[in-house]
Amino acid sequence: MVDTPGWADDYLARAASTGTDGDLFAAAPSDTAGHWQTLFARLGAIAQGSPAALADKLARQALDLGMAFRLTGDDQERVWPLSPLPLLIGAREWAQIERGLAQRAELLERVLADIYGPQTLVRDGRLPAAVIAGSPHHWPIMTGAPPPAGHHLHFYAADLGRGPNGEWRVLADRVRTPVGVGYALENRLALSRSTGDLLGAMNSRRLAPFFSDLRRGLAADCARTEPRIGLLTPGRFNQSYAEQAHLARYLGLLLVEGEDLIVTDGQLFVRTIQGLKRVDGLWRWMDSRFLDPLAFDGESRIGVPDLFDACAHGGLMVSNWPGAGVIESRAFAAFLPQLASAVLGEALVLPNVATWWCGQPTERAHVETAFDQLVIGSAFDRDVAGLEGVRSLPGSALDAPARARLLAAMARRPMDYVGQEVVRLSTTPAIVEDQLTPLPFTLRVFVARDAAGGWRIMPGGFARLAAHGDIRAALMGEGDLSADTCIIDDLPVPPDTLLGSDSPPIRRVGGMLPAKAADNLYWLGRYIERAEATLRVIRAVVGGSIEADLGPTLASPTMSGLIDMLVGWNAAVRDGGSIAALCASAIGDAGQPGSVRALMTTVAGIGAGLRDRLAVDFWRLLRQPLPIFDALVTESLLDASSRMIDRISALSGLAAENMARGDGWRFHDMGRRIERAIIGCQLAARFGADGASADDLTVLLDLNDSQISYRNRYLTGASVRPVRDMVLLEPHNPRSLSYQAARIADHLSALPVLATDGLPEPPQRLAGGIAALLGPLTGDSMTMADLADAQYRLLGLSDAIGQRYFLQWRKAEKAEGSALLS
Repeated sequence: MVDTPGWADDYLARAASTGTDGDLFAAAPSDTAGHWQTLFARLGAIAQGSPAALADKLARQALDLGMAFRLTGDDQERVWPLSPLPLLIGAREWAQIERGLAQRAELLERVLADIYGPQTLVRDGRLPAAVIAGSPHHWPIMTGAPPPAGHHLHFYAADLGRGPNGEWRVLADRVRTPVGVGYALENRLALSRSTGDLLGAMNSRRLAPFFSDLRRGLAADCARTEPRIGLLTPGRFNQSYAEQAHLARYLGLLLVEGEDLIVTDGQLFVRTIQGLKRVDGLWRWMDSRFLDPLAFDGESRIGVPDLFDACAHGGLMVSNWPGAGVIESRAFAAFLPQLASAVLGEALVLPNVATWWCGQPTERAHVETAFDQLVIGSAFDRDVAGLEGVRSLPGSALDAPARARLLAAMARRPMDYVGQEVVRLSTTPAIVEDQLTPLPFTLRVFVARDAAGGWRIMPGGFARLAAHGDIRAALMGEGDLSADTCIIDDLPVPPDTLLGSDSPPIRRVGGMLPAKAADNLYWLGRYIERAEATLRVIRAVVGGSIEADLGPTLASPTMSGLIDMLVGWNAAVRDGGSIAALCASAIGDAGQPGSVRALMTTVAGIGAGLRDRLAVDFWRLLRQPLPIFDALVTESLLDASSRMIDRISALSGLAAENMARGDGWRFHDMGRRIERAIIGCQLAARFGADGASADDLTVLLDLNDSQISYRNRYLTGASVRPVRDMVLLEPHNPRSLSYQAARIADHLSALPVLATDGLPEPPQRLAGGIAALLGPLTGDSMTMADLADAQYRLLGLSDAIGQRYFLQWRKAEKAEGSALLS
């Protein structure tokens, strides 16, 4: 007898009752009933009597994994809402789903080949031409442009619903973008980390073999044996960008945006710091209309000009092939049963939701007659008269005037509408407000083409639990939950990972670095360094060694100089208030472009674009909010600035110890070195000039973390020339100007060059010139003119690095945000 927790007993009792209409356990085959009891027992031990504690534990895992998403209109990402209770499906029930989805994927592949090929289905009257031409996802330009190996589909997803009687139906077919597959993987990772060996003990099938087959299937249709495949993303503001970055990292794909790519002579290339590198395949996560502004939608700003030419040329694998979305329309679903008979010679294993396309007189008459018993929807997933903003609505939900308007619109353009049966869904348990609550669910299951050209079905999927609203929405709705889906076998499941049985050749070189990734890593370093410098100045003001009143009067020239630095860096403005208020503004005023809050917001934004390249710990630190502080209390300001410096030091430690010493690390470190060098010149010019006071020199040593070293070396008090030598020219001081120049030169000499003449490129020449300027100098011989010359050269070096390595049309875009860092 399994000892289940008290909070689950009542639910299990209701589930066991055959009178519970639509309950999961009443609908599911008996082969999972025992596993549900085992699941509740194990989770009860983990929860220690509180379901909410279980949900909190899983939420922390989701946060640690960086799981996030956006709803339409969101400015900020949300933490992924994951239920701690997975959906369990038995192996016998799942076998039927697998057969049905493999059959359906093959059917859709053959139909697409006909639509963009001989078009016999239309000619023979099996598929109305209006169902194809009416879809906004049909692109006639793709007719006669066959994909490599004839495969229009490499990836397919189906939204399934299970009725109260246990029958599964297909609610929607999805081939345009594979949203949810990464979340399914992340759901499994989070659940496994939270529950230990629970899933293994329940004989849950593993997901890793599916992703291995997916990767090999993509590679099989590429022209080269070791292809370079990119995951084409719309960018970091896309709803599922976090999912895309996780998948690219997990599968070893290159995460690219349209501006990273260029088509030359019918071939696709990615811009890298080593020049153009050929791309053999794309797994696209954007609609066909955005892919190529010259061939599809001229208003697209995220596509690749001439990408269609690369497709037509025949040397590029694209998953899925442009135009495949034509089969997603509700109108198309009305014809799939008869297409299965005509194309495959068999009935559908998994039935559709019953659909009537109003473009046919008989079907339209049925929809009008059964109006209140059907869902009335847009036939081609776009706004239509009478359904503005909703695209589908139960007929019974309309009042008399709205009903009349919709019927009149249907009479004018019947081909724009469909009627579909109302779907009643079974439920699965979820924890809502510390209680087990049954919620209706849909299951998105994923199908991938393997290397042999067959179909592999993910043993599980992405379950969406609806709090309210349309259960058939494309992604998540407000208040919805997701759940892992576990397929339970009778026998233990052997371990598996993404690693294949064939060992690849050993390599000790890093992957190539796209130009935009190098750009982002460089500026990530610069903004982090500027934030740290700003915090150090604030700390010197509110907690340094200068005795000064923090009221509105500046007590000393040194204090005035520190405030000048904050104002000059656009961290604060002089408004007649107290120095404490000015420092509080420099920390937390988002309206000041140089404040710590504004800088760290920029850092988080840049980091979001590097999600596939940053460790989870690094990304988590970037996303943390500023500490809460009292703007009127000096000790609170000091504590907040010190804690932020600690956080930035942690970022520096992660970069120093965890980042591989490849080109990406070099650009990140080079950004920090250049920013530190420029700031060092500015601080030395202000506090290390001829005639500097003892307070000035003390502050200069403090800001450069050199106070202890100076005291250990010199028995006398601070003096201008020794201080200058230590903070500017000491080659072993990691904060000195000379040290930064040497490290920058080292990084540049290790980066790839494009020239074949053996001569140094402009960045290398400029870095060498800075090192040559500083090398012979000492604190006795260095003048302020030398310092100004070094700063001027550093600014020129930063420009040269951008010209050589980064995307040039982004320069104007970058200029506004980086003005305060120049």
